[in-house]
Amino acid sequence: MNTEGPSADLTPDELPAEAPVVEALPAAEVAAQSPAAYVVPGLDDSSLYIHRELSQLKFNIRVLEQALDESYPLLERLKFLLIFSSNLDEFFEIRVAGLKKQITFAREQAGADGLQPHQALARIAELVHEQVDRQYAILNDVLLPAMAKHHINFIRRRNWTLKLKTWVRRYFRDEIAPIITPIGLDPTHPFPLLVNKSLNFIVELEGVDAFGRDSGLAIIPAPRLLPRVIKVPEDVGGPGDNYVFLSSMIHAHADDLFQGMKVKGCYQFRLTRNADLSVDTEDVEDLARALRGELFSRRYGDAVRLEVADTCPQHLSDYLLKQFSLSDSELYRVNGPVNLTRLFSITGLASHPELQCKPFTPVIPKALQNSENIFNVVSKQDILLLHPFESFTPVVDLLRQAAKDPHVLAIKQTLYRSGANSEIVDALVEAARNGKEVTAVIELRARFDEESNLALASRLQAAGAVVIYGVVGFKTHAKMMLILRRESGEIVRYAHLGTGNYHAGNAKLYTDYSLLTSDEALCEDVSKLFSQLIGMGKTLRMKKLLHAPFTLKKGILDMIARETQFASDGQPAHIMAKVNSLTDPKIIRALYKASQCGVKIDLVVRGMCCLRPGVPGVSHNIQVRSIIGRFLEHSRIYYFYNGGEEQLYLSSADLMERNLDKRVETCFPIEGKRLILRVKKELETYLTDNTQSWILQPDGRYVRHTPSGNQHHRSAQATLLEKLTSLTPVR
Repeated sequence: MNTEGPSADLTPDELPAEAPVVEALPAAEVAAQSPAAYVVPGLDDSSLYIHRELSQLKFNIRVLEQALDESYPLLERLKFLLIFSSNLDEFFEIRVAGLKKQITFAREQAGADGLQPHQALARIAELVHEQVDRQYAILNDVLLPAMAKHHINFIRRRNWTLKLKTWVRRYFRDEIAPIITPIGLDPTHPFPLLVNKSLNFIVELEGVDAFGRDSGLAIIPAPRLLPRVIKVPEDVGGPGDNYVFLSSMIHAHADDLFQGMKVKGCYQFRLTRNADLSVDTEDVEDLARALRGELFSRRYGDAVRLEVADTCPQHLSDYLLKQFSLSDSELYRVNGPVNLTRLFSITGLASHPELQCKPFTPVIPKALQNSENIFNVVSKQDILLLHPFESFTPVVDLLRQAAKDPHVLAIKQTLYRSGANSEIVDALVEAARNGKEVTAVIELRARFDEESNLALASRLQAAGAVVIYGVVGFKTHAKMMLILRRESGEIVRYAHLGTGNYHAGNAKLYTDYSLLTSDEALCEDVSKLFSQLIGMGKTLRMKKLLHAPFTLKKGILDMIARETQFASDGQPAHIMAKVNSLTDPKIIRALYKASQCGVKIDLVVRGMCCLRPGVPGVSHNIQVRSIIGRFLEHSRIYYFYNGGEEQLYLSSADLMERNLDKRVETCFPIEGKRLILRVKKELETYLTDNTQSWILQPDGRYVRHTPSGNQHHRSAQATLLEKLTSLTPVR
């Protein structure tokens, strides 16, 4: 049964357009209102926790749901459908692979939810089969017909005209056949080792070849350099944007690749492998060298999923499953291309701007608009930016000015995801060449960016920068930059702290905060953290900064406990947080206890959430919502009412064990009533969203929040676009 689709939407009578008001009540009062037979579970009870991988999968399903939302332009809906594919690929490569690995090595461990890995895998298979079928139905029955009305066509073989067939034959002969290398299967040609997520075809043959071989089977690997979607010239396909799939071309001309033999069938398939790198940092002397070797093996990890065309005969799919040591539950039959992510190439069609979100220009704060020297502005006031609504350019410009400024002595920066050829790296290279002391802490193990980070490390080293690879056993996920500048004979520090990455492209797609500051205490804390990362020594005491793995988790638990005490004393108490994921059992138990004591808790959790809200006597004061929209919600905000002396923090860290215990993270305060009020209001904007928000139910379902009656549609992202960019967007 589908619990994530339109049928799960609340009716107007069930939920108001405004953020539902949860009256904060102590657990004893709730228990008194509950049926006598109801027993409040203990905080360690497994029924209070949701399995993290299943929660992650539910997030991906919410992404798929956007493909049916007609308030989005058509190509944006297609994009959501493709993002679902991309997310699902990573889900199998990392999450499913991790569960299978536990089973293989007899190391099954249940989390707080009590679900064993083999039980989780069974539930995952059930959900994914259902949603993949649904995904292809949305593509074939909804999106492609809608695109055809706008003259964007994917021409199926059965609809090829004689003119198109002639063009395809010529294209195949000139561009495809010379590059493809079919592999016949026999004792001297065993089944080939196929690259992770590559497009391949299994071919059933009849006849005997020149050497007398008649195995009857062959494999055609499609080279990655070949486009999966080929545009047909207008004089061949007619007016509009017409495309043919590479797979259709290969199917149509498979006979040409096996001269003198008959092709009985040709079926596409794609194999997904374990892509989680397994470098033992304890036994590695050179992490960069070890990673370079491991990157190659990522392409050939253990198989975790097989996708085949739904027309593939059972005996061939069984043969493939046997080759990859997979079970029937790990086979996914699809009604269309097995590699949908290659359709991203057409989501930005220049010929159809009306089918895409209206573009906007991120604004630059007034304080920086008329100033040529960012240091002068930041020395007088903190600058807070909310991307993508506000431009990432000031962050880049600060670094550019530092690279050229003769008064700047040194620059220190962490790099997690940025790209070897980004403007940030260009500025660091220029600074190093200009004689600045440049130190870059590069996290080589940023998943799927390892190769790019190795390249940027080499580039910075060639320019004369000092490159550090972080700390063994702890990923450096903190986003911080420190600039040392001599002013009036003294060294003054400037810092940038962020919730996102130093990646200009992501800053246009992800919602994140940036703080530019010269606050002495905060900049001194950043300097101390760099010293801990680069050098060696005991943990240094910080004045304002919370940092993982040392003080961040304890700091958040202490603030939750303080809010709990306020509620216990009968005072108003309120916690608000916005994160990507909430999985840490200690944090969840602390929030449950706070709820029991009467703390009102509003959470915006985009992806994984293992907490169950709304459980009587436990989490009745907690509400959890997920926002899915045009931009990827990525900022992390922690707010505490604190007896009226409000405290607000921004962070690079989610509330996950890996962030709080196994990574280097920062959590920095926003100070001053003006900035605290600003971020608080922006957070509350998400809590009043009634068009792009999904409310988590006690049973783990997500129900879409819809406005009722004459209530206005409220979209947090649209509101922020209008407020910060003076643009009234189309969602």
